[in-house]
Amino acid sequence: MASLQDLRRRIASVRNTRKITKALELVAGARLRRAQNRIEEMRPYADRMQELMVGTARAASSFRNLALLQQRDEVKRVALVVVTGDRGLAGPFNGQVLRRGFELEREARKEGQEVVWLAVGRKGASTLRFRRYELEGQWAGFADKPGYHDAQAVGHKAAELYESGEVDRVVLVYNRFESALVQRVTTTELLPIRQDVLASDESAEEKAGPSADFIYEPEPEEILQRLLPVYLETEIYRALLESAAAFLASQMTAMRNASKNAGELIDSLTLSLNRARQAEITQEILEVVAGADALTG
Repeated sequence: MASLQDLRRRIASVRNTRKITKALELVAGARLRRAQNRIEEMRPYADRMQELMVGTARAASSFRNLALLQQRDEVKRVALVVVTGDRGLAGPFNGQVLRRGFELEREARKEGQEVVWLAVGRKGASTLRFRRYELEGQWAGFADKPGYHDAQAVGHKAAELYESGEVDRVVLVYNRFESALVQRVTTTELLPIRQDVLASDESAEEKAGPSADFIYEPEPEEILQRLLPVYLETEIYRALLESAAAFLASQMTAMRNASKNAGELIDSLTLSLNRARQAEITQEILEVVAGADALTG
C-alpha cells in the first residue's frame, strides 16, 4: 500500500496537471471562436469565386488548354496531401487523418498506383518520416492559424506536380469542422479540377447571370487559366481553416475530458489517503492501548 507521503505527492501532481489541462481548454475555447469567425468570413469569398468560375466557364468554348482540368487516361501516381496539426494533446485529431491517408494509400497500391506524400503540419510529417516515407513537400508552423499565403504554397506545389506530369491525381485529406464536438475526416479531390464544378446549372445561372450580358477581355479561356490556380488555392485555404477550427475543438474536448479524469483521480486518491490516515491512527491507538495494558498488567 502506498504511504501517506506518496499519496500526497500524487494528489499534488495530478492537481498541477489539472491546472494545465484546464488552462489549455480555456485557451482552445477562446481561439476556437476566432477560428469559427474566420471560416464564416471566408465563405462569401469562396461563393463569389465559384460564381465567377461558373460564369467564365459557360462563356469558354473549350477547356483543352487548361492543364488543371485535364483528366488523365491512366492514373499512375497519386499525391496525398494530409493536413494535421503542429502539436498533439488533441485527442484523435491527427491519428484519424493519417489513418485515412494510409487507407487511401493501400487502395491506390492495390490498383497499381504509386503514392506521393505531401504533409501539412509537424505531426503528420514526423509520423510519415518515422514510417520511412519520402515527402515530396512539407509545411508547418501555421496549422492552428493558417494564412492565405500558406494555402498558396501548398497549391503551387500541387499544381506544379500535376502540370509537370509527376502525378496524375491530387487528393486532400483533412478534418472538417462541424461543431465543437464533431470533426469529420474529409477527402477532397483537388486535381484535376472536376469539370462538373464548372458546369452551368440553374443555380449557377441565377448567381452568375446570362453569359450574353458580358463581354470578356481577354478571352474566357485565358481568364480561366488565371482563375483555376486561385480556385485551387481557395479550396486549400478553406480546408486549412476547417482543419484549424477542428484542431482547436478537438483540443478543447480532449483537455476537458482530461480535466474531468484528473478530478476523478484526485477524488479516488483522496479517498485512499483518508483510509490510509484512518488506518494509521487506528494502529497508533491500538499500540497505545496495548502499551497501557502491559503496564497495568
